[in-house]
Amino acid sequence: MKPQPRFTLAATTLDAPDPHELARFYQGLLGWPVRKEEPGWVEIAAPDGSAGLSFQREPLFTRPQWPSTRSEQQLMMHLDIEVDDLAAAVGHALALGATVADFQPQAGVRVLCDPVGHPFCLFVRTGLSA
Repeated sequence: MKPQPRFTLAATTLDAPDPHELARFYQGLLGWPVRKEEPGWVEIAAPDGSAGLSFQREPLFTRPQWPSTRSEQQLMMHLDIEVDDLAAAVGHALALGATVADFQPQAGVRVLCDPVGHPFCLFVRTGLSA
């Protein structure tokens, strides 16, 4: 039997009307440096070498709707970002241009939207993790 090839997640890519602007937001949020930048494309790198975030220009970008509805652009994915101080992290994200989503589905997690509307969740890990 042929061995399975190696797979390593390199990045999650977010579409945006201006990938450079959105990359600057996430740079400020996460504190990650730019790994690669070219017209229509930016990559930021996690300092530990794990998967980063990439941003690509999508000229037909439509802001996603959170929570999803049948008549609006549906959410395709979101980022979960662990923080050590939820209130301070929300304040930092808001100062960078995020907005707090109207719908907050659970206590201890804050759903925000980046400047072009991609939802992301901020949370403090509690208890044991697997």
